[in-house]
Parts: sequence; C-alpha cells; structure tokens
Amino acid sequence: MLSQNIPVRRPALDFEREIPRFYLEDNPLKTHFFNAINLAFPDGERFFVRSVHDHLADIEDPALRADVRAFCGQEGQHANQHERFFEVLRRQGYEVDSMVGRVRRIARWSNEHLPRGLRLSMTAGAEHYTATVAGLALDHGMLDDCDSTMRELIEWHAIEEIEHKHVAFDVLRLAHPWNYPLRVAGFAIATLVALVLSYGGTRAFMMQDARARRITQADYITARGKLRGRKLQRFRRALQWQLLAYLKPGFHPNQHDDAALLERIRPLVDSRLVSA
Repeated sequence: MLSQNIPVRRPALDFEREIPRFYLEDNPLKTHFFNAINLAFPDGERFFVRSVHDHLADIEDPALRADVRAFCGQEGQHANQHERFFEVLRRQGYEVDSMVGRVRRIARWSNEHLPRGLRLSMTAGAEHYTATVAGLALDHGMLDDCDSTMRELIEWHAIEEIEHKHVAFDVLRLAHPWNYPLRVAGFAIATLVALVLSYGGTRAFMMQDARARRITQADYITARGKLRGRKLQRFRRALQWQLLAYLKPGFHPNQHDDAALLERIRPLVDSRLVSA
C-alpha cells in the first residue's frame, strides 16, 4: 500500500528537444547552480532511500510505512529523471562524470562507514533543505523565466519534495526519540555536503564554459550582478529563516503550511505527468 498523500508520478519529460545552454533566466551562474545540484540528485536520492528503508523494520504504524514506500517511489523517480538530464549536459559539451563520481564516492563511503542513525539524520536534514528550497522557489517566482522542459522537471521534483518532507523526519523521531544532538549533527553534515557540492559544481561548470570560450569575463560579471536583484534577496532571507527553524527543539516539517502552494501547483504538475 502507498500513501494517498504522496503519489508516485512518472514524468513525461522531453529531453530530446534542444534545451538552451543557460535555461534559467539566460544566466550561466543560476543555470549552473542548478546543474551542480542536478548532478548530486541521483546518488543522493538513492542514499536517502537506503537510509530510510534501513529503518522500515522499526515502523509498526501502517500509515508511516505507506509514507516510507511512497517516499522511496518518489525519490527513485527523481534519481532516474535527473540522470536522464545528464545526457543533455553531455550533448552541450560538459564533462560531468568526474563530478558525478565525487557524489557517488561520498554516498558509498557514508553507507559503508556511518551508523544508520546518522545517515537517517543526514537524510532528514537534507530533506529539510530540498523541501524548503522547493517551496520558496515556487512561491517566489524563481522559475518565471525558465525553459519549459526544465521548468516541468523542477516543478515536478519540487512539489514532491514538499509532499514527502515529513517522512524521513518522522522515521528519525520514531527510531531515535529525543535525540536532538543526532538531529543537529545530521543537519550540519547535510549543510556542509550541500555547500561543497553546489558551489564546487557551479565553479566547475563555469570554468568549463570559460575554457571553451562559451562565456567571457563580461558575461560572468553581468550574471553575477543579476544575483543582487530584489527577488533573489527576498528569497535568500526567507530561505535563511526557514532553514534555521530546523534547529528548534520542537521543530516538525509540517509546521510550515504548504497547503495553499500545493493546491495551486499540484494540478499543474499532475496535468503534465502520468501516475506510476
């Protein structure tokens, strides 16, 4: 049985059409920041699935077990679809395998050497990041000027991160009750990994463009200047406060009400996609 509130969808995304190199606001920095995150998704999502699934035997509540299975289904689809996007990047002339390999090594080392409780805590912390960024990106119009296929990919992934945002946290709370230090440790590690992969990947993509003479120094300065816009500044302020809410001892992901956002975006996403 799967959760009725966490539908597992199968996207019909057209990655065969020509997707602009700088598909997000024609801005290389913004585009490559997402490209860097995209490269981390497949192995990251599989790490999340394993971390949660490793605790399935601890869960007796049938509703939470159904949520876990649906969580694993959604995350599996995320891994597959973002991996399909790798081919788009390769066609555009980017070398991605070294960056993907770095993520894979981090995930493999973590699975082999870290205790399952810490891996679950890292997953819960990372899920807070993805759900928070997803909700704010949709709410602040961050995709208003985005290629249509990429917008479909991001909106689909974003809405599902919001739908299952509570699952890893609820499993962590059940399997390791009252363990606030474990929750904070996992969040801290997830923060460090996210920063290293996103900013390191962005820099690597920008350097590839510079070496191939696809962008100039003037292009970089222009793209960087657009990061100071009011919309992005509002997004960053909201992101900071919502992320830090995770550190409150009584925090739960569902304390942030996304009902209105889901009601607005979910029908649009469902109209493009097929349920699995």
